[in-house]
Amino acid sequence: MLDVIERADQLVLNYVSKAADAAHGVLRADQRLDFVKRLRARIEAERRGSQNARDVSKVLARFGDPVALVEREVRRLADTGASTGSDPSAGGRASGSTGGGASTLRFPAIVDDRDGPPGVRAYRKIAQERLDRGAGRGLPFVGLRRAAMSSANPMATGGRDARTVVKEHPRDTSAMVMLVVAALLVPFDLPLLAIFPVPLVVWAAGAAIVLLSETWNVRDKAVGAGAPLLGYTVGGVLIGGLRMGAQPGLEAFLTQFYAVSGTMFMIGTGLGVVWLAYRLLDADGPVS
Repeated sequence: MLDVIERADQLVLNYVSKAADAAHGVLRADQRLDFVKRLRARIEAERRGSQNARDVSKVLARFGDPVALVEREVRRLADTGASTGSDPSAGGRASGSTGGGASTLRFPAIVDDRDGPPGVRAYRKIAQERLDRGAGRGLPFVGLRRAAMSSANPMATGGRDARTVVKEHPRDTSAMVMLVVAALLVPFDLPLLAIFPVPLVVWAAGAAIVLLSETWNVRDKAVGAGAPLLGYTVGGVLIGGLRMGAQPGLEAFLTQFYAVSGTMFMIGTGLGVVWLAYRLLDADGPVS
């Protein structure tokens, strides 16, 4: 649980840090400090105490690109007559001051707060609520499409992409990598580790991390860790039996089973890892 809370807080910290970096050299030091302080306060208000990393990601996505927020802040200050860090005449004006000496007390509205007439905003709110309830989950591979848009606007990706997911879930990612490595080792005639094949040992290590993960639910863990074994046993039996042809007998069956079971293990591993990755990338997926 502590790890989940730390991930949520880290998301906020990373976002605010990006905004602060974007404001460096654009806003004066006092304006930058005021901007970051108000941004953090507005995020915490929208976050409403949530410690769920996915909920926090959605909140941050609604704020949009941190660079765009800085640009809006610059325009807002310009409208009030205040000079910014990019203005060589900035001099030593007071913190957060405007042309008339008033301090900046309010953070600009977040994305879509004010855009469009009331009717448009109402329908937009309804559409967003439907998306938040998971209406978009009916679309095929929505999580994978989000990952492919790693450089896109966070509004379009739900605040998640492949790079972000890897940073948020290093152990889960390493487990999937281990499962893939186990499958890739199957064709090689490696010496046994004690009495166990090397691919089986690597698979067991990856499966253990999957089963101990707090990210996937029970069904996801069963699919991800069990698909390789299901492919090896059930797939090997079915395909091996079909390949026997007119050669009855246990020896013929075992020959065909061992001939195809490794390949079926690799196929099962691939399907299991794809499912785990999809569930990890699906920002709307359940966590238990």
